[in-house]
Amino acid sequence: MNAFIAAVIEKKTILIANEGRLLKKSFLGFAILIMAFQANSFGDIVRQSLVDAYLQVSVFVGFTLFIFIGMDALTRFNIAYVLDKAKKFHVIMASLLGALPGCGGAIIVVTQYIQGRISFGSLVAVLTATMGDAAFLLLAKEPGTGLFIFTLGASVGVLTGYTVDKIHGASYLQKDSKINIEFEKLKKTFISKFNFFWTLIFLPGFIIGVLVAFQQDIDQLLNIPKDLSIVASVGFAGAILSIFMWSLNPLSDFQCSTDRTRNLLSRVVDTTNFVTVWVICAFLIFEIFMYTTSIDLKFIFNVWLPFVPFITILFGFLPGCGPQIIVTTFYLNGFVPLSAEIGNAISNDGDALFPAIALAPKAAIIATLYSAVPAFIFAYGYMFLFE
Repeated sequence: MNAFIAAVIEKKTILIANEGRLLKKSFLGFAILIMAFQANSFGDIVRQSLVDAYLQVSVFVGFTLFIFIGMDALTRFNIAYVLDKAKKFHVIMASLLGALPGCGGAIIVVTQYIQGRISFGSLVAVLTATMGDAAFLLLAKEPGTGLFIFTLGASVGVLTGYTVDKIHGASYLQKDSKINIEFEKLKKTFISKFNFFWTLIFLPGFIIGVLVAFQQDIDQLLNIPKDLSIVASVGFAGAILSIFMWSLNPLSDFQCSTDRTRNLLSRVVDTTNFVTVWVICAFLIFEIFMYTTSIDLKFIFNVWLPFVPFITILFGFLPGCGPQIIVTTFYLNGFVPLSAEIGNAISNDGDALFPAIALAPKAAIIATLYSAVPAFIFAYGYMFLFE
């Protein structure tokens, strides 16, 4: 939040700062590592969760990020320039940019609104369409579902955006200010020195992840004893390294994926590590709950099924991508239905909500509430029609 305190004071520059963040990240990473090295049944559960999270999710997210961030690095697409030239199609452009995986497009649209260059409906459209970094996770594991939700989000964003502009007018709650986004001058950190080792683990990890996805037992094929499992070794090493690198990375998770001045590998590695940690948290929430209570969490969700989309929609009100990654992980593991994922995807605003809250809090709150309306309609509509 330091970035936005600076923005509120100056009203000119959004400074992405790092003060205080490292301590919080280190605490979470240290807590996970302590649990992982427990020499008991609880430690076994945690270690297996780390292996599963890395081989079943993280390697595919990393592969997807290499494709999308690689395309972004090659094209150098200037979002602000396109928005400035396509003034008649701001709502459509905002929805399409929001539907793209990650938060970069949505952040730019938010700053364009704050500068008075686009309508309030465009702000609502991008916040409705964006899914944040959780999109990479969904696209990596279920590309068909991901494309469906991206298309739905963009379409709903366009419809909602034009409706809001019709109700309030294009200049509703609009301010005319000069806002720039600047990052701390930390193009490289000492964590970047571990990128080579991260890649050495990622490459065999991706191959193992693909084989595991096709139900192939690598250890059995290679006649490797269970206590020397290559699957467990690579998965655990990859997860531990990801936690270590994320915990000690002073850069904000937003800068990791959107700062184009950084090299491709660093952007991919840092963003993958961020998603990995939150996926691990989701796995651990479920496993620890089962370990301590012996209650079937899936059974509870089934009993309270009519309320699950409502809960995930409320989760979408939380700024940032972490909570949304947890919801997506729960969906991918069969704990919540697709209707709940649809509701969360439409209602969540990802990291784009942070600058909006700091610089235009009233507009941010109203836009978020507006995005909840189609979230309820489409989530429960899908539930009643198809589930």
